Amino acid sequence: MLITKLITQPHIIGAFISYIIGVFIVPIVIEFSQKEGLVDVPNERKIHKIPVSRLGGIAIWASAMLTFFVLVLLSYYPYGKLLSGILLGGSLMFLLGLVDDIYNLNAKFKLAIQLIVATVVFLLGVQIDTIFNPFGGDPLRLAWLSYPITILWIVGISNAVNFIDGVDGLAGSVITVSSVTLALIAAAISPSNSVTTLIAFILAGSMLAFLTFNFNPAKIFMGDSGALFSGFLLATLSVTGVMKGAALAVLLPFLVLAVPIIDITFSSIRRILKGKSPFVADAEHIHHKLIKAGLSQKKTVAVLTLLAICGGALATYFTGTLKNYFCYIAVLIIIMIILSFISLRTKPQAIEPDNDEK
Repeated sequence: MLITKLITQPHIIGAFISYIIGVFIVPIVIEFSQKEGLVDVPNERKIHKIPVSRLGGIAIWASAMLTFFVLVLLSYYPYGKLLSGILLGGSLMFLLGLVDDIYNLNAKFKLAIQLIVATVVFLLGVQIDTIFNPFGGDPLRLAWLSYPITILWIVGISNAVNFIDGVDGLAGSVITVSSVTLALIAAAISPSNSVTTLIAFILAGSMLAFLTFNFNPAKIFMGDSGALFSGFLLATLSVTGVMKGAALAVLLPFLVLAVPIIDITFSSIRRILKGKSPFVADAEHIHHKLIKAGLSQKKTVAVLTLLAICGGALATYFTGTLKNYFCYIAVLIIIMIILSFISLRTKPQAIEPDNDEK
């Protein structure tokens, strides 16, 4: 039967395992953070009213890594250089973000480390080596340009996800939609990419567990550790699972990751035109503008998540995924409805502070 076939797939099993592990880990991280004082304390620049843990990235990373360990025990683990490179790079990004969450690192230092991590992953095979040929014919090979373009994409998307982490539930919702979309595309293209599909579904499962505690009013924040880890995975998975497909496929990640790309692009341009560093925090992101326009936090999350779903739907349509993997999309919709119901039953709370710079 179709349902039996679906639930026995390694990536579906991985998503369930990461969700279950995450649901148990997040409360432990919250309690530990409160006990050790590792919380985001309100001040004159921040709007939230009570101390909230910023170590959600620990739960997201731990649930993903523990899931891979369980899959090894179950003999579902797809060994490969690309997988090792992605997990290594993601873990390094997580550690960078974790240190920043605790010690507040300098922005230029963080950028330098991110460039090093991206370089390591590039050398391990995660590379954008071709682009779409607008004049038809075979894709254009990038040659030496492959390195700067790949580095710009990985570092840019990692920070773009960090930029949108400013409202309870927003980054987690967008990451969930984007990761599931990347998984569907990776499974639909020919040849399919089982490694990308597995990692993306595991990320979605761990993020859904985190979201259970992150909807407004949030009991825990993702922090730089969670945002950089998740953003890095989305960036690298889009390279290995989408851009390696047909010529036009190189354009699909721009649809899948439309929300963070639009936000970081306009935020950077705005800050540069004002003579400021693109890494200096402000309150003019898209989610801030929507809230200033009169939308509540929850409506803001709903609007931007819907935009992410529309971008993902267009991307999957171009690969035939909507037709071939309708059951997966139905599951995604059901999950988001359940989480939205949980969100609507909670009382509102103030905006989470920006994570692009503290």
